[in-house]
Amino acid sequence: MKISELSQLSHVSARSIRHYENQGLLIADRLDNDYRDFPESAVGRVKAIQLYLKLGLTVEEIKALFRTEVADPDGYEYCEEMLATYEGKLQQVNEQIEALHGLKTLLERQIAFTNGKKNIV
Repeated sequence: MKISELSQLSHVSARSIRHYENQGLLIADRLDNDYRDFPESAVGRVKAIQLYLKLGLTVEEIKALFRTEVADPDGYEYCEEMLATYEGKLQQVNEQIEALHGLKTLLERQIAFTNGKKNIV
């Protein structure tokens, strides 16, 4: 299928699909006229890429998941590597939340301090 068809079926821009191909997440054959020719399975793969990106996975993490041949995030019962990836990403998110809470507290203190100094002048 052409990139325009894949874009329409997956609801993802042709630009994003080209990017995924350049990153090695998608593979297309080339026709004689140099047009891309994607297999039907590319629709599910593009949707999986979109989900993984929304979950915060990097391109390298997505590639690793695809190497385990788990292209459909709903098409498996249990995958040890996928679980480990999700748990690792959750840990990173929790650490970021904790760091942001600390930053918020520091900013609130600094604002209160600055407001206190302003009221003295």
